[in-house]
Amino acid sequence: MIGKYKIITLCGSTKFKDEFISEQKRLTLEGNIVISVGLFGHGGDEEVWLEKTKIMLDDMHKRKIDLADEIFVINVKGYIGSSTRSEIDYALKTNKPVKYLEPV
Repeated sequence: MIGKYKIITLCGSTKFKDEFISEQKRLTLEGNIVISVGLFGHGGDEEVWLEKTKIMLDDMHKRKIDLADEIFVINVKGYIGSSTRSEIDYALKTNKPVKYLEPV
């Protein structure tokens, strides 16, 4: 927490761009500091798919988890891909609570 504000990192497939934006807004209005993805690979940010960039972004997202008090998983229709699964595992390993958009 910073002051009275909980820090939440969003995780999930970037194909759910609309849900990322919606949940970022909702969580912010609830009084949280929200950290999100920097690029949407499934939304047209083609740079994401360069191997060097993908490795950097995956590592960077884990650092965003380090900054957070908890993570919030955007799991539309229960979908959790391998990158998101890795982020969930990392959050659990570092004792961060994990919350989900949809029940798992």
